[in-house]
Amino acid sequence: MIIAITFVLYLVVLLVIGIAAYRRTGNLVDYVLGGRRLGRWVGALSAQASDMSGWLLLGLPGLAYVAGLESGWMVAGLALGTYLNWKLVARRLREQTENCGNAITLPEYFEARFADTTNLLRVVTAVFILIFFTVYVSSGLVAGGRLFETVFGFPYEGAVLLGLAAILLYTFMGGFLAVSWTDFFQAILMFLALLATALIGLAALGGLAAGTDTAREVNPELLNPFTDREGHVLGIVAILSLLGWGLGYFGQPHILARFMAMEKPAEIPFARRVAMIWVTVCLIAAASVGLLASGILETPLEGAVDPERVFILMVDALFHPAIAGVCLAAILAAIMSTVDSQLLVASSTVSEDFYRRFTGQHSERQLLWTGRGAVVLVALAAFFFSRDPQSRILDMVGYAWAGFGAAFGPAILLSLFWPRMNFAGALAGILSGGLTVIVWARLEGGLFDLYELIPGFALSLIAIVAGTLLSDRRKTTY
Repeated sequence: MIIAITFVLYLVVLLVIGIAAYRRTGNLVDYVLGGRRLGRWVGALSAQASDMSGWLLLGLPGLAYVAGLESGWMVAGLALGTYLNWKLVARRLREQTENCGNAITLPEYFEARFADTTNLLRVVTAVFILIFFTVYVSSGLVAGGRLFETVFGFPYEGAVLLGLAAILLYTFMGGFLAVSWTDFFQAILMFLALLATALIGLAALGGLAAGTDTAREVNPELLNPFTDREGHVLGIVAILSLLGWGLGYFGQPHILARFMAMEKPAEIPFARRVAMIWVTVCLIAAASVGLLASGILETPLEGAVDPERVFILMVDALFHPAIAGVCLAAILAAIMSTVDSQLLVASSTVSEDFYRRFTGQHSERQLLWTGRGAVVLVALAAFFFSRDPQSRILDMVGYAWAGFGAAFGPAILLSLFWPRMNFAGALAGILSGGLTVIVWARLEGGLFDLYELIPGFALSLIAIVAGTLLSDRRKTTY
């Protein structure tokens, strides 16, 4: 009951934020980018909260519980990718999107940047956004279902619907401002919950030395980053696959939208420092929770999905129900902070890149309500794909992350740093990156065990350079 009351109070706070944002949302630019009014603190923390979905509190601790310090390769790749994204992309993208006709979506930016009059670039980009976001949103709904199922004993599908309803309520009303303000609040909650659980868990085992000894007694291979839990040496494919997650940052539309919405480009360096502190602490704490759990939880977690409940069980074992309720609300925060951002980008894609483009409709009111309708439709499609209770959150996130990273990452980077890049190169890169991920993910064995983001990213880079040089058109717009 105490945990339930905590959840209700948390959702009431989000609803109040949604109502406040609704009153400040008068047109599509407000709904999609908040009128480019994000300050450095909200921009930094909302970007990272939208990045780290439910997998941060469920998937990553589960991986660390099963694989031990092998998960450190992923942590290192994600931290490096976060830094490079803020360093290389954030300021340039903020300035370029405003210079390119005040573009508010990635498809609109690509179309303006490469002077595309065919609509082909915009449509291809928009289609990939809708495909991969449907999978990504589904992973968040699975995480929500797992949370409510484990904590309250709800039937899985009913638990998924409950989480979906909560997210839809404030995203539908308030748009980008509601999402950004709630993400700022939720980022703080996630940070405190992860840090508290890791530190209390460490204290429960008697400190760092005692915790290390306990993990060694359970399985000494958990403390070796160069072997898996069975003691087999990690090959180059396994290590590159984990490090390769960092490449995905350059193409995530829901993170890039925060860069585009910053009020002042000059505030981005400060925002980068805030974001790096947050993400470094959260990643290390999440992995630590999984490592410590083997010495605290009495019943081993086995199977494909049970390890993803490790954070929930650790909170239940370590805290009073009132504190546990706050920490468990952090899982809901992680889920909602990403799903709401993804729904919003999908909404802008439908309203701006399909509806406005192909109907010629310019009524701000109609575009605004088309965006809100798109939020509902994408959420319902994602619910359809999230109904399997055996779905693994990390697998679903990994697939969508790879799709965006490979399709858009190289195109974003080269569009900002290579003036010669043109329409042909951009189209070739986006198509080759996205399609490589779709095909590679269905192949198994040998080199095909390499995380699909890496070959997709590499082939996209090659295609952009080859397409640009072969077409020999120097069409750039600045």
